[in-house]
Amino acid sequence: MNPEIETYSKYIRKQIADVLEVLKALSDEQINQRPDVPGANSGYVIATHVLGNVRAWVLGIACGQPLSRDRPAEFASLGIYDALAKSASVLSDEIDDALTALDPSTLNDRFVPAQDLWGEGEPNEISRREALAHVLEHASMHLGQIHVTRDLVLKDQHP
Repeated sequence: MNPEIETYSKYIRKQIADVLEVLKALSDEQINQRPDVPGANSGYVIATHVLGNVRAWVLGIACGQPLSRDRPAEFASLGIYDALAKSASVLSDEIDDALTALDPSTLNDRFVPAQDLWGEGEPNEISRREALAHVLEHASMHLGQIHVTRDLVLKDQHP
């Protein structure tokens, strides 16, 4: 694998693992609990959204695989840790496989992604490299939210 692409693969998969590690401290009930903060999401919702974004932006946008995304379903999701961990593991393997096959000479190719993969707002022209960098930025932001969400949920259980 190209060293730059290998770096993206390593750190994107690490972000996925870090999300799971933070949520591991919660019970299945707690993972679905929304903190008592206006507009807050549960840890499960945030993690599902991160996985949805990673799938869309790495596999769909950067690697050009045909897939669709149901972003509203990400924010309505409920589930258990084990199912989330299994989905994350499968996605990590898919990312590694897809990025292994990505031609490094295409990293600067520019295009406008499909709206359903893009998420909110109007899609604009980006490169494959920018798509991969976006995944790291997006996952990092939500990893911080997951830390705060976990801490608020645990605080609510043990005042």
